[in-house]
Amino acid sequence: MDDQKESLRKIITTLALKNEEIQNFICCLKQSLDNLEANSNQVQEDLESEFSSLHAVLYELKEGMVTRIKQERASRTYELQSQLSACTKALESSEELLELANQTLCSPENDSFNQAAKEIKDSVTMAPAFRLSLKAKASDSMNHMMVDFTQERNMLQAIKFLPVPATPEIHLAECQVFDNTVTVVWTLPEPDSKIEHYILEYRRTNHDGPPRAREDYPWMVVEGIKETEYTLTNLRFDTRYMTFRVKACNKAVAGEFSEPVTLETHAFVFKLDAGSAHQNLKVEDLSVEWDSSGGKVAVQDIRKEKNRTSSPMHSPARTAMMSPKRAPSARVGRDRFTAESYTVLGDTMIDAGQYYWEVRYDKESKAFAAGVALRSLGRFDQLGKSNASWCIHLNNWLQQSLTAKHNNKARTLDCPIPDRIGIYCNYEEGTLSFYNSRTKALLHTFRTKFQQPVIPAFMVWNGSFSVQTGLQVPSIVLSGQKRNSNTSSSNASLT
Repeated sequence: MDDQKESLRKIITTLALKNEEIQNFICCLKQSLDNLEANSNQVQEDLESEFSSLHAVLYELKEGMVTRIKQERASRTYELQSQLSACTKALESSEELLELANQTLCSPENDSFNQAAKEIKDSVTMAPAFRLSLKAKASDSMNHMMVDFTQERNMLQAIKFLPVPATPEIHLAECQVFDNTVTVVWTLPEPDSKIEHYILEYRRTNHDGPPRAREDYPWMVVEGIKETEYTLTNLRFDTRYMTFRVKACNKAVAGEFSEPVTLETHAFVFKLDAGSAHQNLKVEDLSVEWDSSGGKVAVQDIRKEKNRTSSPMHSPARTAMMSPKRAPSARVGRDRFTAESYTVLGDTMIDAGQYYWEVRYDKESKAFAAGVALRSLGRFDQLGKSNASWCIHLNNWLQQSLTAKHNNKARTLDCPIPDRIGIYCNYEEGTLSFYNSRTKALLHTFRTKFQQPVIPAFMVWNGSFSVQTGLQVPSIVLSGQKRNSNTSSSNASLT
């Protein structure tokens, strides 16, 4: 009996779910019917508006052309009527003169005849009839005002509903990824003069291939693109790949999205390891600020570290962008940097490849340093003062100076002090270079042979800084490395 009840409950649950599914589908159908009605009314209104606009254009054009015909007729009428009036008056004068001449010819008096004949001769010489042009001043033809509407009529007869634009195709081989920019190139199967613009969508992803049903990152939209290519600039490549798709739009409708393409956007991404930071350094994501009161609460911080149930490696900020090269921090509690080593490390080791990151610091900081260090850097060690770290150091105490430091040796750099520094590390070649990140001018290059993996390292005293990651090695840096490979300074030059 219990089994039958359980079986019946399952049937009831299945049936209820099915009913709910059907009800939802019915709601969707009703909504579709409502949308169809609304959309049909909208396109009909748009069509009537377009035809009304077309009628208005034709009516305006007609009124203008009729006005020109009337003006032409009035002008020619005036010319011809003026000429007609002048000819009529000349004819009347000539007929009177002719009548006078006939009367004089019949006069029997010789003396009066001679005088009258002389006056008639003078009048004929001055008669308007002999000064008139007997050619019409204006033509009666209006053929030049005729209009041939054959072409326009054919165009109007060719009016039809706009077709849905064809689906573009992104050419993967022509797309480019460099200097934290991406250029996407696409074409249509056939030219289409009705296309007004394109819409490009992209999103970050950590996998290659087509988009998945559920993605961690939303689609970003770029609208109003007029050309068949587009370049995205100032990107931060904090994922390994970016997926792109594009669709064409005419005045009324958008076509289907192209097949998505995925481009690799590999770059160096790391976070600051708050567990390694000196107690006077307030670490927040990729920003650090000097906190003079940090040392006063050191004991409480250590106790909190001991009582935590999860390590910094499992915090939300750390698990969001895990990397195979990241390792748990060994610097928590009493093992964090202390004394005058106001240092904080990155959380990602470098053991191969080429990487680039930038750091912006407050130029009013009393002291600041950035570079790389071995994981074994001592908790009392200051950057550049042991053989386990290489850095560029700003001293803003009494006199401002910029120096390159390693193994307690320093070299003063004769260059303008930037507020933003780019750091390039080529692990295999043992190259560590520092750049003015705005101009990409080379500040200094260390050349060594890294015996162990290194890690980004920073120091600040009475100041602040922020780090920018997710950057590719700039092409100008790569080309500069090739040119300067034989002229860069080395550790041996530090004194």
